[in-house]
Amino acid sequence: MDFILQSDIANVLLILGIAVLILESVVLGFSTVVLLFLGLSLLLTGLGMKIGLLDATYVAALWSNTLVTSVLAFTLWKPLRRMQSKVEVQNIDSDFAKETFVITTDVDIRGESTHLYSGIKWKLKSHQPINAGTMVKVVKTDVGVMWVEAL
Repeated sequence: MDFILQSDIANVLLILGIAVLILESVVLGFSTVVLLFLGLSLLLTGLGMKIGLLDATYVAALWSNTLVTSVLAFTLWKPLRRMQSKVEVQNIDSDFAKETFVITTDVDIRGESTHLYSGIKWKLKSHQPINAGTMVKVVKTDVGVMWVEAL
């Protein structure tokens, strides 16, 4: 087993690099960029050994991965963090926005009144107070909340 690992260290590093990148992207969703740096470092070191730039030894692999991971982290940390911190807010136009009904209780910003729709009890909220018996339409939905306004 040691002979296989020693003679094919470049292939082992390439396989490990691909496995770490798959773990980072599929399982963790690029939430920890440290594994991204490590996976890229393992791939670059394996390629360096394949083409003959580095000796195929454990010591060369260790030092190369340490150096390449550090350089990648130093150069890519801020740009990747900036990309992760950008959040797009999109209002989703759903089928609820077309729903109209007559409310049975007063509706206000507190969300104390409810409406049963599709088997789910929704809280009703409105920026303007609306009296019971008024025809309303849904203008926006949040989790468990229908925002309504009078027609």
